[in-house]
Amino acid sequence: MIQFAHPAYFWLLVLLPLIALWRGRRGRVAAIEYSSAEAARQIARETRSRPGRWLPMLARLGVLALAIVALAQPRIGRGRADVQASGIDLMLALDMSGSMKSLDFKVDGKPLDRFDIVKSVVGKFIDQRPDDSIGLVGFAGAPYLVSPLTLDHDWLEQNLDRLEIGQVEDGTAIGSAIAAGVNRLRAQPSKSKVIVLLTDGQNNAGKVSPLMAAEAAKALGVKIYTIGVGIRGDAPMPIKDEFGQTQIVMAKVDVDEDMLAKIANETGGKFYRATDTEALQKVYTEIDQLEKTTHHVRKYETYREMFAFALIPGLLLFGAELGLSQTRFRRLP
Repeated sequence: MIQFAHPAYFWLLVLLPLIALWRGRRGRVAAIEYSSAEAARQIARETRSRPGRWLPMLARLGVLALAIVALAQPRIGRGRADVQASGIDLMLALDMSGSMKSLDFKVDGKPLDRFDIVKSVVGKFIDQRPDDSIGLVGFAGAPYLVSPLTLDHDWLEQNLDRLEIGQVEDGTAIGSAIAAGVNRLRAQPSKSKVIVLLTDGQNNAGKVSPLMAAEAAKALGVKIYTIGVGIRGDAPMPIKDEFGQTQIVMAKVDVDEDMLAKIANETGGKFYRATDTEALQKVYTEIDQLEKTTHHVRKYETYREMFAFALIPGLLLFGAELGLSQTRFRRLP
């Protein structure tokens, strides 16, 4: 079955009758003046002169028509392929509180803050799931929607890269973050709805209890995976002194593991603990493997391009018209 990659070009065909009408009404400009029209009438009676008047113009219109068909890019599907695609709606909830600046994660022996590591690992997780609709909620003292559910993962990752700690009032509103994610998922028709929530602290802000939000998620068929990141106790954290200089101090940090485990168990998910970069990567890899639902999708994989079947006749017709206009149907200037 022939398809056209750019069918909008066919609108140009509407111009061809207008060109023909304009040329017909305009007529040909007289090249030689005669004192009598009798000689012109005698020439007009010759049968060969009649086609000579219209054929060049018709040939040119044919060339334009064939060129438009070639621009529309006709093609034929050469075969179909059965592929497996995942159909999961997934919201990522990332903690953006001030404690995420802690420098207890390392890459190649170099200490980096938790949030930069998390963004890097989450970006790779998104790349591994090209067929999922994925959204992103950032939260600190309150949640805010970074990206709605989308298949445009390039745009999603651009928004992820722009996240910075301090964009939201400080705090850790875990319950409100879950509620925000559930609100985005509840109207989706997909069979599998998942929230992956990452935090390094305890719920101390927001108007929604985390366990109450988990119950609402369960009622709406939303599964929650929870991830507690960072060490417990004292962690190195950069702060600025009164002179604007960055100093590293030891600050007390803690993760409410019991609450995160209850949230996951309530919804049929799983709780993970990650205290270093490698462990965090393994967590997202395991979630990626657990949340795989596949269905078959039949689609065209390759096409046989057919534009040459319009372009080549058009070039031949153009060459023929050019040759005839200089020989058989040549007219005086």
